[in-house]
Amino acid sequence: MEKRAVISKKICMLGSFGVGKTSLVRRFVYNTFEEKYLSTIGVQISKKIITSVAKKSPIHSEQLNLILWDLAHVEKFDSVIKSYFRGSHGALIVFDLTRAQTLRIADVFLKPYLEMNPESKLVFVGNKIDQVDQAAIDVDQFLHLSDMYATSHFFTSAKTGENVEDAFSELAKLLLTSE
Repeated sequence: MEKRAVISKKICMLGSFGVGKTSLVRRFVYNTFEEKYLSTIGVQISKKIITSVAKKSPIHSEQLNLILWDLAHVEKFDSVIKSYFRGSHGALIVFDLTRAQTLRIADVFLKPYLEMNPESKLVFVGNKIDQVDQAAIDVDQFLHLSDMYATSHFFTSAKTGENVEDAFSELAKLLLTSE
């Protein structure tokens, strides 16, 4: 008889407006992409279930419920916004490869997030790799920031699906190994 452990983890999607947080969630959860830009107001919550076989025994598996909190970008973090961070186990930090300022302002949301969740697992995502000919981000700066926060990093395209599953899977793996 198979034994399944059910684990739920809250994940925050962080980044500036228009970087593709909502598109990444839609690609990961529903395997869809919407060309039209719709700004997120407040927070949108989605869920994706991942099942993995435990390393210790092939008859044990883990069901990981990823509760994805897609947060609207705000310039000022008040108590309401910070309350969205509470209890988060991990975050995807999303940057737009076509807009360098999205990397320069990373500390605006990373610092308050990590103050509330110092043990949180992070994965950095450079999104819109499909528009690489328009790339504005200095890749060395992106990699330096990733190293500074000791995170994994991925270059993704929510439009094509490139590396989206890999980025979320890496975060899931980090969350399971911290159990």
